[in-house]
Amino acid sequence: MSLDPEHLHRMTSAGPVIRVIVAEVHGSTPREAGAEMLVGDTFCDGTIGGGALEHLAITAARAGREGVERVALGPQRGQCCGGAVTLVYERFDRAAVAAITGPVHARPVPCAGTPAIPARAATPTATPLAVQRALARHRNGTSCLPLMVAGWLLEEVAPQRLPVWIWGAGHVGRALVSVLSPLPDVALSWTDTGTDRFPEDSPRNTRQLVAENPADLVSLAPADAHHYILTYSHALDLELCHRLLHHGFGAVGLIGSATKWARFRKRLGDLGHTSAAISQISCPIGDPALGKHPQAIAVGVACTLLRAKITNHTAQEIARGE
Repeated sequence: MSLDPEHLHRMTSAGPVIRVIVAEVHGSTPREAGAEMLVGDTFCDGTIGGGALEHLAITAARAGREGVERVALGPQRGQCCGGAVTLVYERFDRAAVAAITGPVHARPVPCAGTPAIPARAATPTATPLAVQRALARHRNGTSCLPLMVAGWLLEEVAPQRLPVWIWGAGHVGRALVSVLSPLPDVALSWTDTGTDRFPEDSPRNTRQLVAENPADLVSLAPADAHHYILTYSHALDLELCHRLLHHGFGAVGLIGSATKWARFRKRLGDLGHTSAAISQISCPIGDPALGKHPQAIAVGVACTLLRAKITNHTAQEIARGE
């Protein structure tokens, strides 16, 4: 339920794309409402899930389809989910992307067979009453923003992403980036001591930061960022823990053994940190039951991160009384 103009701008550099979004779901479906993909003449970016459904949507998008399509996911479609989805097809080019304004992008769903309505911010005089009410509840913080209301799509622009900082571009750092970078609600910052430490094919949505002493970059991190410390140097790992405890964070994970963590706890205590503060750092990272292979560690970290996001989202809904 969010629109990313920066990503759309990149993806339309070679020409228009059709954005296919799952606007509504009923029953068992491959993906949730809000799942999307961008379809160009020679590429697809993202996924709406379901092999047959996705093939249907890609074919329709490349044929120039726009508007709404309701799809029952039964045997006649080559799927056995048994539910149904409402897909919306929208055409975006550079001009349409440039016209997007925030913080909420609200627009009527384009009619089938007609050009997509240019992206624009909703105004009270242009929107149905049901849409106005939904926007008001969202502004007041009393309700989540619904994706589709009265034939309109409502999406936050430039959504707030969870800042995740990965300290170290070794094997585990690379595995973490490969697993976390496709997640749509995560903003990755990746640090190390030189550009030669990073792979040549780093994901486009990952910010690389280089410093002779990466710990000097701690001051740039948001106070709610999640950090994963896995550099080639125990001394640098310790300094990062020390600085982050002073700086503040959403979460910190340190790669290492029980022996390493015991030594770090003592040294951090000697540096003046309390036991309660030090205990906020998790060591080891990931799920030890999955093993020590870099990719296994990365999968464990991703699971922990996703559970934290779900818990936070549920807490917000409870606070709103939903």
